[in-house]
Amino acid sequence: MKHIILTIAFINICLADVSYVSENSTTPLPPPKPYSFQYEAERHPGYIDRVHQETGDEHGIIHGRYSYIDPKHKVRTVEYTADKNGFHPALINFEDAFTQPADSEAVRLAKEKHFRLYHRIAEANAHNISVNLPRDSASVAKAKNRHNELYHRIAEQHAAIAAQREAERRTYEATSVANDATMGMNIKKPVLGMQEVACGRNQSSITGSG
Repeated sequence: MKHIILTIAFINICLADVSYVSENSTTPLPPPKPYSFQYEAERHPGYIDRVHQETGDEHGIIHGRYSYIDPKHKVRTVEYTADKNGFHPALINFEDAFTQPADSEAVRLAKEKHFRLYHRIAEANAHNISVNLPRDSASVAKAKNRHNELYHRIAEQHAAIAAQREAERRTYEATSVANDATMGMNIKKPVLGMQEVACGRNQSSITGSG
């Protein structure tokens, strides 16, 4: 009986009307408690590749720092601060991760030549002016001619193969029609059996006697 009463009381508490409670509670939160932690991790025994440390003060401001070894075997470090205004990370030793490799002298000259030609063609197209494009060198012209010769040679071979197959198909069709006609002419009428001959004679005798 005692357990039943406690159960009913618990249900009534859960179903009680709490609409009068304000959404913005005026109960002050307890002040932040200072804390700190630090740990190291390793994927292989004796080889530490991750370190993390963090501290929080009585004002709720958090300072932290973690480091790891990236696939290039370089140590990357991130220092951060978290306060009422958000999370503020600062990257350390990441300069090479965001810088592009410098162009060599040959690449620089090729880029300049490319962009000069690009702007020249764009300017000419904007004003409908014909542009004299660079001519093919001797090696490029030779390669083009060889490519065209090989292309036409292969095209001629394919055309010859197609013509040969078409001739074979027509010959096969003509031979098939001739064979069908010959077989039709050689078909003979079936020979009557002895019983059918006898029946025919009896029928003739009956007809003659009438």
